[in-house]
Amino acid sequence: MTFSPDLIHQLARELDAAERSRVQLEHFSKRFAGMTIEDGYAVSRAWVALKMQAGRRAIGHKIGLTSRAMQQSSQIDEPDYGTLLDDMLFEPGDIPASRFIAPRVEVELAFILKRPLQGAQVTPDEVLAATDYVQPAIEIIDARIEQFDRHTRAPRKVFDTISDNAANAGLILAGRQVDPREVDLPWVGAILRQNGVVEETGLAAGVQGHPAVGVAWLAMKLAPWGESLQAGEIVLAGSFTRPVAARAGDRFDADYGPLGRFEFRFT
Repeated sequence: MTFSPDLIHQLARELDAAERSRVQLEHFSKRFAGMTIEDGYAVSRAWVALKMQAGRRAIGHKIGLTSRAMQQSSQIDEPDYGTLLDDMLFEPGDIPASRFIAPRVEVELAFILKRPLQGAQVTPDEVLAATDYVQPAIEIIDARIEQFDRHTRAPRKVFDTISDNAANAGLILAGRQVDPREVDLPWVGAILRQNGVVEETGLAAGVQGHPAVGVAWLAMKLAPWGESLQAGEIVLAGSFTRPVAARAGDRFDADYGPLGRFEFRFT
């Protein structure tokens, strides 16, 4: 880690202010050329700690950058992760667009755990055994750190995305709650319509071949921090479609076939 504790807390406060003001920050990686992935996670954790001090409650985790194409574009060889908080959880229906800066919608599966997952060696089979049920989910991602540099138009780097809580901002859970062994998870598909037009389709196999792979990875990734996945937590396993930009007034229809269909609208 290259960042001092004071700098970590300063950047966490900047993220908190950006979320409240809806004014994006310039890239941390541009301001601090020696920034590391570890620095990014330290900033993200400090920001989440600020939110919890203000009364928020952690309800789980999200996994991002799960597709090979996204990893290559970010110049990394593994996913990233962030923390889900209680005020990020929405019901299908009206979603307040004013809560976000530049929201985008992703199609995912959520794992809801019935027992802890921890340690340096966790397998996908252990994930399935520890899962109470799997449910269709929409993740709403956002950018407190601007996606493209305001001067050069250079894209932000993975350090910036990680600092920004892996771009997490909201989630919707709906549809059937199914035993993870009841369905062939890699073959779960979804159709995402925006204002009546099919924008994205995909299979859950796009998440590293099987969505449980990412959940196992996350449990192992948390172990060096002395942390684990806990019973009752929600884990968003990663998007199997590209993110779709949303604006106030946009209507979305997420169709997961046998697992259900639901609608939501940014108002």
